[in-house]
Amino acid sequence: MKMGSASAGLVSIFSNGYRSLSAPVSSWRTLASSSLYKHYKRNSKSAVFSCLSSSKIELSCLSSKVDVAQTTTTSVNGYHKYDRLLPCPSENGPPRVEHLVVSEGGPVLEYICKSLDLPPLFVADLIHFGAVYYALVCPQPPPSATPEQIRIFKEVTAPSVLSKRTSIKGKTVREAQKTFRITHVEQFVEAGTYLRVHVHPKRFPRCYEIDWKSRIIAVTDSYVVLDKPAGTSVGGTSDNIEESCATFASRALGFSTPLKTTHQIDNCTEGCVVLARTKEYCSIFHGKIREKKVKKLYLALTAAPVPIGIITHYMRPINVAPRLVSEDFIKGWYLCKLEVMECKEVPWPDPVIQQKYCIEDSEWPSKDRAYGCKINLLTGRTHQVRAQLAACGAPIVGDSMYMPAAIAEMANPGLNPFGKYKKYTTESDKEMTVTKWFAQFGKEPKVAIGLQACQISWDDGLISIYNGTLQF
Repeated sequence: MKMGSASAGLVSIFSNGYRSLSAPVSSWRTLASSSLYKHYKRNSKSAVFSCLSSSKIELSCLSSKVDVAQTTTTSVNGYHKYDRLLPCPSENGPPRVEHLVVSEGGPVLEYICKSLDLPPLFVADLIHFGAVYYALVCPQPPPSATPEQIRIFKEVTAPSVLSKRTSIKGKTVREAQKTFRITHVEQFVEAGTYLRVHVHPKRFPRCYEIDWKSRIIAVTDSYVVLDKPAGTSVGGTSDNIEESCATFASRALGFSTPLKTTHQIDNCTEGCVVLARTKEYCSIFHGKIREKKVKKLYLALTAAPVPIGIITHYMRPINVAPRLVSEDFIKGWYLCKLEVMECKEVPWPDPVIQQKYCIEDSEWPSKDRAYGCKINLLTGRTHQVRAQLAACGAPIVGDSMYMPAAIAEMANPGLNPFGKYKKYTTESDKEMTVTKWFAQFGKEPKVAIGLQACQISWDDGLISIYNGTLQF
């Protein structure tokens, strides 16, 4: 089965044949760093761990509980007054994640409202967005936890306490510490239950600007192919499953059963995405990806020329951006391969275009020309195209996460801890270099970058969806 071209536009953001976006808004949020903040509320009958992470990576949270565009200017007891999650704010506010241990069982909405002094409608919205999680037993505190937080953890997870809870009988402590989304406002949570509340979920205002029906490329009984807009998430984030392509596309098509994510492309990337209509086809498509039966072509606008042919790197297997890649083989690192099929010189987007679409300047030294590249993605890793091209000294135009890093490496060869000219001599020196690298780089693009998933095909090309044309 062969499907024809869905649209003749290219990527999303620039001139020379690129399809236009509507007025852009900033969708990145400022990551605020702070130490763990001790906050133990006895008067609300709860143990509250403010910014106590359930993972090994410390959460970046604010104890000041300031919100942007989701609040009014009225302040009560030092807290901004919350209202509803809609209308959607034009920019994301600073993160706020609250960790609680329930001391008295009851409906989850009621408990969160009392513990965090939040209005019921706001908490109901958070639950609807998928921003509230629970575990039967509180997860292990991170190394940076305070003595008081550790004391509370030991108190609620003592064997004498856990042995009295029938809900965890037959489970190991590790099994009982697994987190799940709260799905209903009336869901009962028993004493001892751990709750994680993402009070400020990451927002995607672009979702409300898109004509989603015009973005549908193909519809079958098994799947839907969507031309994903930049500035949106394919299937949602850990704290926001409402403002996603899967949700809005499902509504645009009038489906009672939500579409399911089969694969991902970055929020700042646009292009072909396959969404499954059934769990069965979702599993089938995942199998095709594992068996390397799915082919993906990308169009990229880079700041420097890229050599034609296959480019190979190895990516550090740690879920932290910007992703680190190395030309040298490193045991345990992921293989990254892409093929550059074409690379043509094209005009650099003019200042009017850059301003109109909020394209990050990133202070690239030469803006006389850009380069339009057609890329065959041979392996599928997070940020792979962006990280590999940046490692080649040809970052994607508008990519505020990887272009500054490429510029820094050009100005000071050896700054990149795994670059071609790396300078560290010892393991401790290497770790220090890595720490500095992550501290300096990693700013999310505001909306879009010069990258489009222009074609996806599977079953040896029997099914091929094309959504772009080289018009450089």
